Amino acid sequence: MKRSMMCLLGLSISLWMGLSACSPTEKKAAAPETAKEPAQVEEMAKVAQEDSAADMARLLTPETLNAQAPELFNVEIETTKGRIVVEMHRDWAPNGVDRFYNLVEAGFFKDIALFRMVKGFVVQFGIHGTPLVSSVWREASIQDDPVKTTNARGTLTFATAGPNTRTTQLFINLGDNAMLDNQGFSPIGKITSGMDVVDALNYEHGERPNQGKIQKEGNAYLKEKFPGLDYIVSMKIAQ
Repeated sequence: MKRSMMCLLGLSISLWMGLSACSPTEKKAAAPETAKEPAQVEEMAKVAQEDSAADMARLLTPETLNAQAPELFNVEIETTKGRIVVEMHRDWAPNGVDRFYNLVEAGFFKDIALFRMVKGFVVQFGIHGTPLVSSVWREASIQDDPVKTTNARGTLTFATAGPNTRTTQLFINLGDNAMLDNQGFSPIGKITSGMDVVDALNYEHGERPNQGKIQKEGNAYLKEKFPGLDYIVSMKIAQ
């Protein structure tokens, strides 16, 4: 009876503490883990800092990010409004798809503002929130691809400032923008899921955010002047 009461008491305490057993041996085993928690947290923070530094080092060396993308793959885009999935077609635009693939793999698209919001036309993004990273990529242009498919609603296309000037900025076509085809805008993929998320983004600021100031001041400028903007939280290659 005394043993049963002790076990019940131990079980009650275990449930209260979020543990799963009443044996003294297992309770003793939990104590060192609790004692190590500060060290574990410190180690995790150190690893996170090292990973962050490694990611930044990659982002500051565009010339090293030159892997060839798969012929067909999906990219998951997490935004402040929800998830978007884009199907990438390397046969449409190999140079563009390779660039986008490398940017995603390097972690470029984290906390990236959807800064140009033109209803019925485009949603544009791709200026990094850190001015130093933006300055490095501004000169890292790629060669144009021939336009092989039209800029239909839901396609993803690189923005340009003239021939052979594609770097990191892209746009999602909100309508059937076939007039862009003859201007050399070559789509690289199409949205297969989440167009409703695109339609639900905040369009109140339109084209007011100044690209020059974004390049110079980064997300600090956007978050102060345009607090309602939506952002790309992260991107990853779907497995």
